[in-house]
Amino acid sequence: MRSNLGPIELDVPRDRDSTFDPKVVKKRQRDISGIEAKVISMYAKGMTTRDIKQHIYDIYGYEISHETVSTITDTVMGHARDWQTRPLQPVYAVVFMDAMMVKMRYDGVVKNIAVYAILGIDLEGVKSCLGLYIAETESAKYWLTVMNELKNRGVQDILIFAVDNLTGISEAIGAAFPQSEVQKCIVHQIRNSLKFVPWKERKAVATDLRRIYTASSEAEGYAELECFAEKWDKKYPHISRSWMANWSELSTFYKYCPEIRTLIYTTNPIESFHRAVKKVMKSRCMFPNEDAVLKLMYLAIQDTERRWTKIMRDWGTIYSQLTVYFGERVTNYS
Repeated sequence: MRSNLGPIELDVPRDRDSTFDPKVVKKRQRDISGIEAKVISMYAKGMTTRDIKQHIYDIYGYEISHETVSTITDTVMGHARDWQTRPLQPVYAVVFMDAMMVKMRYDGVVKNIAVYAILGIDLEGVKSCLGLYIAETESAKYWLTVMNELKNRGVQDILIFAVDNLTGISEAIGAAFPQSEVQKCIVHQIRNSLKFVPWKERKAVATDLRRIYTASSEAEGYAELECFAEKWDKKYPHISRSWMANWSELSTFYKYCPEIRTLIYTTNPIESFHRAVKKVMKSRCMFPNEDAVLKLMYLAIQDTERRWTKIMRDWGTIYSQLTVYFGERVTNYS
């Protein structure tokens, strides 16, 4: 018998009627070291099957094949699918959506595939990952399917969506959750604005953009945007045009207190989540299929969420403000 303390010889009693049923060491069990849990834990930390094989050999002194490692890690797929379809809370205060790019073999060709994580903060201030979605194309139809899946899993209302400027996302949110407010990520908007600005003028443009999103009110912010347009439209007309076209969903955060503004004006909460997941994913140069992506990301998420033991910062202030702004949509489910 293999164990944490080395090999152990066991003399298993036998009886004529085969009624003996051992409880500590089950029949035909050859390993009591918990090797399966250790393999899954190492896989969740980002170790490859080759690394796990060598690590097991260094610790226990016996060989474990690549196939065995894959078989052990494949046992979590059932849990991953159950997690992906688990029931959700009826109301979420804020939901963040953002993508992480991974390389995956698709139709025999390795492509960059966007994996969208949906991160939710419920009315108790508890943060959790609601699901993972692999998007081959971005469209209102696709995002509406995602929204409807959230509703089918029990979500009745979402107060605020904090999202990137995804194609078709606003239309899908409006169709599935018509009462929800949408705040597009200011940081993504700034990055897109500065993308084609020469380095020598980037600092000056960024400084003028800062006056827009740090304004104390929406009216002041829009006035700063008009001033920006007057100054920079001759060189970079696409910047003010983009801000004005998306203004209704870029300006949502102005009416809230500083605590809520800090929370929703950017998708930083989900980007920090992505950084934790990427530490695990970086050892994989390519994934063979969607199941491989889901398996590793599920294990990484479970490992990350174990460290989320505290509620969101300043949640008392945020919750009291939400009860005023959204009334019964909050208090009916508190």
